[in-house]
Amino acid sequence: MQWFGKGSNNVEDGRSSGGGKTVLGGGIGIIVVILGLIFGKDLTGVVSQIPAGAGTEEVKKGVPADDPQAVFVSGVLESTELVWSKEFEAMGKQYEYPKLWLFRDGVQTACGFAQSNVGPFYCPGDSKVYIDLSFYDELKDRFGAAGDFAQAYVIAHEVGHHVQNLLGISEKLDRARGQVSETEYNRLSVKLELQADFFAGLWAHHAQNLKDFRLEEGDINEALTAANAIGDDKLQKQSTGEVKPDSFTHGTSEQRVYWFKKGFDTGDFKQGDTFNSNNL
Repeated sequence: MQWFGKGSNNVEDGRSSGGGKTVLGGGIGIIVVILGLIFGKDLTGVVSQIPAGAGTEEVKKGVPADDPQAVFVSGVLESTELVWSKEFEAMGKQYEYPKLWLFRDGVQTACGFAQSNVGPFYCPGDSKVYIDLSFYDELKDRFGAAGDFAQAYVIAHEVGHHVQNLLGISEKLDRARGQVSETEYNRLSVKLELQADFFAGLWAHHAQNLKDFRLEEGDINEALTAANAIGDDKLQKQSTGEVKPDSFTHGTSEQRVYWFKKGFDTGDFKQGDTFNSNNL
């Protein structure tokens, strides 16, 4: 893909500030594991709950012009801002832009302290997407998902969680915690994650119509390869040799590919209601 825009003004570069110490605090029930992580990793003991809005770090606005990967991320974020602004306008709502925070090794967030090994995530407590750009090496080397559009898919998925947060979808799931069985909660988590995949596909569909955006041959296949590589079934098989559907939290490879592709093929927000879909 190519992006010819100036980039988003909502990227914050915290890579020079270091990680910081874990801060413990009151339980506000933010579901970082569910909302933020698309790669099936366990945040237990890595992300600590602290009150929303507390404990963030010093940061630089914008990205260095001589850092092509950061510039690329800024461009992807700008394209999501344009697409979702139009989608929210069509719903009679105003889209509130998320921030995207670049960090290295570890970061203090309104959802707690997180290390790079948790992967990219979204924190609803401060409406920020967090990413250590070294993750893209893991995406290529561990998951076999190379290419710039695979990288863009990751950001679009996390922005999808921001959309869910703005629309109150994720809050409903948060309220279900402790009120349903673990199996049922995992099932709801899968629906939330697959909807974020759909939103990523919807972004790609509409981004094609932006004057500064160019899809290139093979881009969509890069995203589909990434979605296929990070299905719960495939990740469990690789790590343990077993597949336990009741423990799925993000969906199978087939499901993730299906919902991204549905979002891309239709571009229709109304088609993304995974919670009432018969295809799950």
